Amino acid sequence: MNKLLKVSSPLIISSSIWTIQYFLDRMFISWYSVKSIAAVLPASFLNMTSSSIFIGTAQFINTFVAQYYGGKIYDKIGEIVWQGLYLSIIGGLFHLFLIPFAPYIFKIFGHEESVVIYETIYFQILCLGTFSFIGSTSISSFFSGIGKTYIVLIVSFIQTLIHLTLSYLFIFGKLFFPEMGIKGAGIATIISSYFSFFIYFILFFRKKNFVFGIKKYRFNKQLFKDLLKYGIPNGIYLFIDISVWTIFLLIMGKLGIVTLSSSNIAFNINIVAFMPMLGIGTGVSILVGQYIGEGKKEKAKSVTFIGFWITFVYMFLIALTYILFPNFYINFFKPKVFIENFEEVKDLAKILLRFIAFYSVFDTMNVIFLSALKGAGDTKFIMNVFLFSSIFVFLIPVYISVSFFPSNIIPWSIVTFYVTLCGFIFFIRFLKGGWEKIKIIGY
Repeated sequence: MNKLLKVSSPLIISSSIWTIQYFLDRMFISWYSVKSIAAVLPASFLNMTSSSIFIGTAQFINTFVAQYYGGKIYDKIGEIVWQGLYLSIIGGLFHLFLIPFAPYIFKIFGHEESVVIYETIYFQILCLGTFSFIGSTSISSFFSGIGKTYIVLIVSFIQTLIHLTLSYLFIFGKLFFPEMGIKGAGIATIISSYFSFFIYFILFFRKKNFVFGIKKYRFNKQLFKDLLKYGIPNGIYLFIDISVWTIFLLIMGKLGIVTLSSSNIAFNINIVAFMPMLGIGTGVSILVGQYIGEGKKEKAKSVTFIGFWITFVYMFLIALTYILFPNFYINFFKPKVFIENFEEVKDLAKILLRFIAFYSVFDTMNVIFLSALKGAGDTKFIMNVFLFSSIFVFLIPVYISVSFFPSNIIPWSIVTFYVTLCGFIFFIRFLKGGWEKIKIIGY
């Protein structure tokens, strides 16, 4: 348990810092103008969706590094990180290609012309920073894979501090900077992202890391193929995961503003509690990878179940607060204007929190056992489960229920079943042990 907490704790704090950064950045933009906050959400989501396959693939470097480190195959560690950096160049060029098409993409959705202008500006600026997003993911995977997760925490803290400071100055035109609004928010995002990338790169290239083969910067065709073979399914999984929940919210919008507002509030409440689970899940993935590299698969099983019980107890207690003290959470979202419908929104949000309280306990199986399978390289199975279940168990039933049997309860019942089902699938997959036969560093 001590080793898991040592690896996971910095990741838990890092995830929480990211949540705070996201919240405050959006708050600054909302202070500036209504059109800006209306534009930043779809623009940032489009960028996140278009980059998710690249970022998800780069995230899998974490598993390669962990298994090489556990197996003491140190000379391959730096080499796989360099393949991730080459991938980041490809991803960066792809997003530069998207820049001219941005106005046409947002017009397809029928948004107001004034909002499309803001969406285009923000998306195009984010596209300029995509290389650094993917590159930072690649190098941070080096540090987390060898267990030095505290470096990820330090860089995350510095990046957040720079981002929020610049965002405030650029949006509102403070000190000697001109007032740039949403454009300033985008510029602050990519400056802080490139700053983060350069910090990671400098730390990566320290002399003490030469033992890990970080000077082996040449393109390795076989190693790059292996990264794509195991990493792309992870990228597709990330893409699906981001997309289906967004589509779900869009579908729920058909039931009216009260339903949409309540659903958004419920999800935002759950995100804050969900982040620590992701930190522990990443810790489990790292240690599973290291133990597999060492040939100690029993230890991999043991650390997985330790991670599961920690997250289960944590999420069970959080779920109780959703049921017993829902007003505590919901009142944070009480608007200062247009409050005539808030009581109705609040009542529905209480009901939705009960659904979340139930399925979030089972979601611990998704987070932990999925992370363990990822650490073993079982990414194709993960991708296939989400590809099938998200369409046929989740989205299609939700769409049918909302279209033909309008109700707030039925769609959320489907969500609860979907999350619970996936949790048990990954739990059973882990118990059966098929992941033990996978070899991602077998040459």
